[in-house]
Order: sequence, then structure tokens, then C-alpha cells
Amino acid sequence: MSAAFLRDTIENILLAATLAPIEAYAAYSPRGSELILQPHIGNGAKLLLADGEAPMPDGVEGFGRCLLQAIQEMLARGHVAACVLSSDCPSLPTRLLSEAAEILLAPGEHGVLGAARDGGYYLLGLKAPHAQLFKDVAWSTSSVADETRARAREIGLELTELDMWYDVDDAASLRLLLNEQEGYAAPNTAVVIERLGLRSPQFQTKLGRSG
Repeated sequence: MSAAFLRDTIENILLAATLAPIEAYAAYSPRGSELILQPHIGNGAKLLLADGEAPMPDGVEGFGRCLLQAIQEMLARGHVAACVLSSDCPSLPTRLLSEAAEILLAPGEHGVLGAARDGGYYLLGLKAPHAQLFKDVAWSTSSVADETRARAREIGLELTELDMWYDVDDAASLRLLLNEQEGYAAPNTAVVIERLGLRSPQFQTKLGRSG
């Protein structure tokens, strides 16, 4: 399922690139795993190492090291802005990606945040590698988005917020995905859903019990 999520995320980015000046990257780790990842992203995205091993300011730990490294690398490649995007949101509406690009291309120093329903975020876009946004954050908790907002306030960085969405990491969010009618069609994910019989009455009963 995760491979299908990744492929749909890349294809969604490429679709958004027809609406706004966007270039697709797939961040990966560990070093040397490029050949494993490449078949799942196709030819439309470039690979970008984000293993957290690059030198980081004090206080940037855990997953924050990987996110900041990805931002730094994209900006170093000459882009005027960079976004980190979760691949656990295969149905994310394409318009949110193009909106993020439009916001970041507007004059002035600001960022963009797409908060997730579980308290994290599915997207963070910046024009500069503001390390403060990744310092002392309790990653993989329901406070990540709020902590990121607080760090932005500390440095006076305005964050424009996109519509909230969800990432698929538990029974409740899987149920949302199976019933999705408004977001991106996520064709690769749809194939896996049908192949695994996730819409069958038997699985729906099991999903209901676990939700």
C-alpha cells in the first residue's frame, strides 16, 4: 500500500505542476537505496537524499533532521521555495498543491502549512531553511502542527494555512480514504484497495470494530 501511496503522491505533484511551476522530488533514506525506490516514483521525480546525517543546528533532532535536510537541499538546487509533503495522503486534492506554490511565489517572506486532522501536518513550504521550525518538536504526536506554528511565531514568520486534510495511518483514516469522494482519485491506491478487497463487507465489518 505504501508504494501505491508514494506513486500517487508523485503523480499528484506532476498534475499540480501543470497548474503551477512545481518540480517533484522524492526524499529517501538510507543512502544507497535509490534503485529500490526508483521503480515506485517513475521518471517524473528526482531523488533527494534526506537521511538526517547532514550537520544540523542544536535542537533539530529525529525526523526534523530529515525534513530540514530536504528543504535545504531543494533550496540549494536553486528553487525559490521548497515544500516537504507527506506521502501518506494519496487523496490530497491537487488544488492544495498548486495553492501552496502560488502562496510561496507571492512576494515577501512567509511560509505555508497544511495541517493534518491528527495534529501533524501534511505539507510545510518555506522560502528559506528556517531551522527554528524543526527545533524541539515532538515528532509523530498530535502537537506537531501547533508546535510548528509556535516556532514560526517565535521568529516572526507568517504561515498561510491550507485546508486541513488527513494522512492514512490508522483505521479511522483508512475508512476516510475508502469513502473518499472529494480528493485526488489516487488510481494506484485504488488498484491496491480493490486487489486486497478492502471494500468487501467482511473487511468493512473488521474495520468498523477497530475504529
